[in-house]
Amino acid sequence: MTFTHRHRVRYLEVDGQGVVFNSWYLAWFDDAMTAFLADRGLPYADMLASGHDVQLVRSEIDWRTGVGFQDEVDIAVATARTGTTSFALDFEVRRGAEVTCAGRTVYVVVATDGSGKRPIPPLIADALGEPAPLLAI
Repeated sequence: MTFTHRHRVRYLEVDGQGVVFNSWYLAWFDDAMTAFLADRGLPYADMLASGHDVQLVRSEIDWRTGVGFQDEVDIAVATARTGTTSFALDFEVRRGAEVTCAGRTVYVVVATDGSGKRPIPPLIADALGEPAPLLAI
């Protein structure tokens, strides 16, 4: 079953062309990532309390069509891959059955004390689960 995070496009997210400005998609992906982890039993505060955080190291987005003010979209999230210190999540922004864009973001696990990257601990690995493709990709 695919996890989705619902979002209603706010006025401040729309640019002069009447569509969501591109930078907002990365913010939506981060919101969806934290909701995804929480839904799988790992609220972000618990991850931080364990001494771990994640940092974005790569993101790519392919747009198919724009979304506008007050559109309701679902941001679908799935684990794409897990490595030793990093993992990738796939995202799709869906307006109804239409996929308006798809993206992939790679995160690296880091220590909250600033000492650098760390292997993915079991609490994060368990929340990520096995890689699974999104249905519409």
